[in-house]
Amino acid sequence: MGVLDGKVAVVTGSARGIGRATAELLAEQGARVLINDLDGEVAEQAAGEIGGETIAFAGDLTHDGVPDEMIQRAVDEWGKLDIVVNNAGYTWDGPIHKMSDDQFQAMIDIHNVVPFRVLRAAAPHLREPAKKEREEGREVFRKVVNITSVSGTMGNAGQVNYSSGKAGVVGLTKTLAKEWGQFKINVNAVAFGYIETRLTASKDEANVITKDGKEIQLGIPDQLRSLAPMMIPIGRPGTPAEAAGGVFFLCSPWSNYVHGQVLNVTGGQFGGMTT
Repeated sequence: MGVLDGKVAVVTGSARGIGRATAELLAEQGARVLINDLDGEVAEQAAGEIGGETIAFAGDLTHDGVPDEMIQRAVDEWGKLDIVVNNAGYTWDGPIHKMSDDQFQAMIDIHNVVPFRVLRAAAPHLREPAKKEREEGREVFRKVVNITSVSGTMGNAGQVNYSSGKAGVVGLTKTLAKEWGQFKINVNAVAFGYIETRLTASKDEANVITKDGKEIQLGIPDQLRSLAPMMIPIGRPGTPAEAAGGVFFLCSPWSNYVHGQVLNVTGGQFGGMTT
């Protein structure tokens, strides 16, 4: 018996990395989970490998109408929606003086515009049941968890586009917390530090993604990777499973009075313009 038995969750970007670890943990705790990825084969494979009730939804969430289709797919399958985790994203790094408009806009689109569109599509499925429950004098909590980064809260050289998108996630989160608190929809964010995924793996020719026909280099230089033990008091990067733990807490009943917050999951990582 899991603490999320009967809940329906949508986790974007959930066929790999932190998203997959999150989907696995939610499913392990009883949630029915929609798995989303750009690559349909990868999404189907992940959905098949994760225990519990899952469905796959392949689609590029930056394309018009796709977020709406994804939310509707979950509602059509299971009849309701309880949890939304906005996790999908990637990096496309570079210094500002070499960055094109397209490179900047791409990070705003996936990290800021997509969560907005996903939550706009989810709004009636989260708010309308809550209105009826409020009239009946019942409290039923639903959850939104938006994934941000310490790059968005403290900045990071070489990531003006990514940092801007992730900073926007914080504003989106805090605003929706004020709008949706009356409906008992907890809206929070998780700011990750250095977690071992393909976004923080070595920068080599094999570590790329293809988006709209363009190959985009992922990863960070090994020189920066080697600094992790000095910047992280825990002494190492986090694992996707450890990252998923923070998301799970904000999806669980133990977070019912946690609202409008940004939870840092960083191993104590320091640095940036604020403490």
